[in-house]
Amino acid sequence: MKTMIRTATLVIALCGAALGPVRADTFGSETSSFEIDFVTIGNPSNAPDSTGQPDPVGSIAKLYRIGKYEVSEQMIDKANTLGGLDISKSTDGPDKPAWNVRWIDAARFVNWLNADAGSPPAYKINRGGTFQLWEPGEAGYDPSNRYRNTLAPYFLPNVDEWYKAGFFDPSVNGGAGGYWDYAIGSDVAPTPVASSNTSGSAVDSQLVGQGPADVTLAGGLSPYGTMGQRGNVYEWQETEADLTNDLTSSARMLRGGNWFSNAFELGPFYIDLGDSTGAGNLAGFRVASKNIPEPGCSALIL
Repeated sequence: MKTMIRTATLVIALCGAALGPVRADTFGSETSSFEIDFVTIGNPSNAPDSTGQPDPVGSIAKLYRIGKYEVSEQMIDKANTLGGLDISKSTDGPDKPAWNVRWIDAARFVNWLNADAGSPPAYKINRGGTFQLWEPGEAGYDPSNRYRNTLAPYFLPNVDEWYKAGFFDPSVNGGAGGYWDYAIGSDVAPTPVASSNTSGSAVDSQLVGQGPADVTLAGGLSPYGTMGQRGNVYEWQETEADLTNDLTSSARMLRGGNWFSNAFELGPFYIDLGDSTGAGNLAGFRVASKNIPEPGCSALIL
């Protein structure tokens, strides 16, 4: 456990402690509807981790939500049916994580979620499928991140959002919080499993031909309650390699390892990179969201 300095802002969650409250958002319609379970990531303005990669990493100023599980194949199938997306992916089974997904297609899936919710797209992708930057003067333009439109409620997690959800634990160090070496709330490497939700486990160090586990059996939970941020499948992050998000063609970050990775690839120091429009690099993804307070849940900021 890495000791952190207490920040000046104290946030008392009135709806839970380390494990964030889970709330499902529904998308689609009739037989093609599906739910995504989102975990609330609290403790805004937490201190960053200065011992991980990149350095610093993990500090987020606001509450946000992130998918408890990786996006499954059936979610992609239903979005393909309803939105005509034609996203290519793995074919292991409906409850398996969708992998071999291109970054640009993960972004298109997120844009479809926003459209289904009646909201603007997160990412500017033209009719030909080319990714573009948001420009000054366009609604939702953010000069600090020209990839993401600020008006969109759903998006791919950036490097800090993904890292905090996996490695930060708000319940330690007397409430100041701290970072673990593995996204299971431990500095000890997880126990390799083929398929399990046992605490302290991860789907890693398996045979290549085995494939990933179901998204709900992808190992133990992080302190906030996410699953599969270590092992199972690599996950795309929104962030480009140099952290600036100002070039459309640059490589994007991949984190978390997959089912045949070793323990090092599951930790806070390992980052892989992938072509945003090329092959899926064995990668899946999870969705993040703006904070949508659960009824009866609030936070007191002192």
